[in-house]
This record gives sequence, C-alpha cells and structure tokens, in this order.
Amino acid sequence: MRNSEFSRRRFMRKISLGAAAATTIPHILLGRNYEDLILRRMSFSANDQIQIALIGAGGMGTEDTKTALKIPGVKLVAVCDLYKGRLAAAKDRWGGDIKVEGDYHEILEMGDVDAVIVGTPDHWHKQISVDAMNKGKSVYCEKPMVHRIDEGMEVLKVQDKTGMIFQVGSQGMSSLGNEKAKELYEAGAIGELNYAEGFWARNSPAGAWQYAIPEDASSETVDWTRYISNTTHRSFDPLRFFRWRNYRDYGTGVSGDLFVHLFSSLHYIVSSSGPEKIMATGGLRYWKDGREVPDILLGMFDYPETKSHPAFNLSLRVNFVDGTSGSTYLRLVGNEGAMDVKWEEVVLRKNISTGPADDPFLKAKAGEQVTNYSRKQMLPPKEAIYKAENNYKGAHYDHFHNFFNGVRNAKLVHEDALFGYRAAAPALACNKSYFENKIIHWDPENLKIVNG
Repeated sequence: MRNSEFSRRRFMRKISLGAAAATTIPHILLGRNYEDLILRRMSFSANDQIQIALIGAGGMGTEDTKTALKIPGVKLVAVCDLYKGRLAAAKDRWGGDIKVEGDYHEILEMGDVDAVIVGTPDHWHKQISVDAMNKGKSVYCEKPMVHRIDEGMEVLKVQDKTGMIFQVGSQGMSSLGNEKAKELYEAGAIGELNYAEGFWARNSPAGAWQYAIPEDASSETVDWTRYISNTTHRSFDPLRFFRWRNYRDYGTGVSGDLFVHLFSSLHYIVSSSGPEKIMATGGLRYWKDGREVPDILLGMFDYPETKSHPAFNLSLRVNFVDGTSGSTYLRLVGNEGAMDVKWEEVVLRKNISTGPADDPFLKAKAGEQVTNYSRKQMLPPKEAIYKAENNYKGAHYDHFHNFFNGVRNAKLVHEDALFGYRAAAPALACNKSYFENKIIHWDPENLKIVNG
C-alpha cells in the first residue's frame, strides 16, 4: 500500500488502541452528511497565586496582560516600558500600587515576580527572555520567539540549562480548533496529507501597523537610547518606535507577525518539525509610507517525509491591501478530504465518490464495453462543522491557561522554545528569501540554514 505509514488504517488503528489524543471516531467518518458539533473546554481553578510582570506595555503586551489576569490566581505586580505614557496608563488601568520601571533589569531583580510577559518589539525578544530565565523567571514571550534566525539556539540552551517554563505567544496554538483538527488529522479524517495552505488578510490602518502616535512622543518621554542599543544607532524617530513593525531593525514583517501563527498551528496539528525548502515573493503594493517590508507576501514551502507525516507542500499568503479584509484560515488537504481550521471552528469535508470500480470511463479504458451509460450529477462533499461553545473564552485565554498550568505544575507547555524556534525560523527565512531573492534550505531537525 502506497505510503502505508500515513494511511487512514494506521490512524484508525491508533484510535482502536485508545490513543490519548482521540476519544472517538470523528462523526464524519461514520457516514453522516452534516454535523454541527460543539467543542468544549473543561473549567479551571487556581491552586495558588502567580505574580507576573509585563515588559513592553504596547498594544499586544497590554492585551496579553488583560487576558492573563482573567486566569484565576494571577496577579500583576510590575510593568516596564520605554515610553512614560504607557507606564502612567498602566497605573491608571491596574492600580497605583504596581511598580513601574523603564529598565527591564529592575523588574528581573524583583523577588516577588514569578513570571514575565515579554511584549516588546521583536528585536528585544531574545535578550529579555534569556535574561529573565537566567534570573529564575518563567517567560511568556510574544511571537516570533526571535528577531533573527541565529538567535534561536541561545534561547533553547538557556531554557534547557535553567529548566524554566518558556512559552511563545502564538495564542491560537492552544485553541479548541487546533485540538480538534489534530484529533481529526490523526484519526485519518482527510487521508494522506499532500498540501496545506494558509491565508491572512488585513486592510485597516491599525491592522496594517499604522498605529497611533501619542502627541507627547519625544526623546523626553521615550528612552530611545535604550530602545536602539542593540541595533542601528540613529536619531529619535517616533515612527520607528510606535510603528516598529514596519522596519527591519525592530520587526519581522508580515511573516514574523502572521505566518508564524500559521506555522505554529500546522506544526502542532500534524506533529511537524518544519519545512526544508523555503521561497518567498511579494511586494510593497499600497502602504508606501516609508516602511521597509512588503505588504503582500507569498511563501512556498516543501516539507519532507517524517515519522509523523508524508511529504507535502505548503503555501501561505498575507495581504494588507485587501478591500474586504478577506478571511483567516489554515486548510489541510488530503487524498480523502480537507479541513479548514480556525481557532474556534473546524470545517471537515469528505468527497462523495462512486469510486474507480463504478467509473464507466475507467472500465472502458481497461477494455470493457460501456453500455446504457447515464451521466450522473456531481455531489457536494460530506461536511462536518465543529464550533466552540457559546461561552468559550477563546484561544488567547487557553494559551495563558496552558502557560500558567505549566508554571504551577512544572509541566510541559504547547509552545516551548524548541517548538517556538521551529515556527519562527521558517517565517524569518521567508524574509531572507524575499530580500535576497533566493531559495532558502533549512534543516528543521538540526535547526540550521543549509545554504548560508
């Protein structure tokens, strides 16, 4: 049997033996034409309090902290940022008793901080994460884990050395949608995977990184010297501080912002270490505001055969010039069906076919005579829709639930440094391919670029 290792029989056998990831045969495999099924999450209660600090109180860092504080037993005790206005806003939002600092090292010296959220621009992710773990702090680091591919190994080594809990903030990783998709994939719901694709569209100024710039932004209110201390030195520029994603010294473009989410979900669902061949194209088509990165990016990736999946191809797209803002999805396509994966929904489709034995044209090709043939209609695929229950708290909540559960119980998290690096590296390699106009060969097992 071709590719028998990845066949549906193998996955069905795993279920019959009681594989932990799949609790029952997916309804679509039982021959139902349509299902609208509810995905549920178990409740959680805290055993003890975890005290956290936020480093980088911009938009994502603030949203991360708001979500983290919804988890029972979590308390915010300190906030760090290089813009004084954000420190004042933090006290207004979370209370005047929290400590505020402009230097993250001061936060790491606090004995009552158990964990930190790193919500800074990308060029500070590696150093703050490494320093925090070396100081005995657990770390929730926004994606991508690193700003440059060559930074990843240091994060891995420090996590291994210190044993601290480290999780990358691709929040969809812990979603009900991803968990259901993984269960379905491992049950053989789409047969043998051969292709996957992902799409993310944005159009509004905020979505395209045209973030608001405070009226008081100046070298007096922003610690610009510290901000650029690990990169190119230049005069104060509020655009480079408040709209940092547009510039290569601080951000990682659309691939580091959005492709990395799609890599994370795909790798989790199919248990992949990543692609071995990476190529990208695109351009700056609309947002010609001085930014240095494309607003449309297309990536193509070759995944090798492994013990977990057959060889397959992946295509990813991001469009910041979409007048409708389109949609966001990850689609996995196999020889027996396909599924669209979102954080709160999975749509599984199975093709309805009469099969080769009943195809008159195949019979004729084999030498049999076809008589009294009546042309049949094309039929729609069988479909199952799995949706999160109405009171589902969301993927972002789930990801912090997973992180704090790891901190409390010294348990593995979904997106540790190794997993996070394997999601970040191909995203960053997209930038390398785009700007250097060449194919990048990546070794996902040994975590290195092969062709320099």
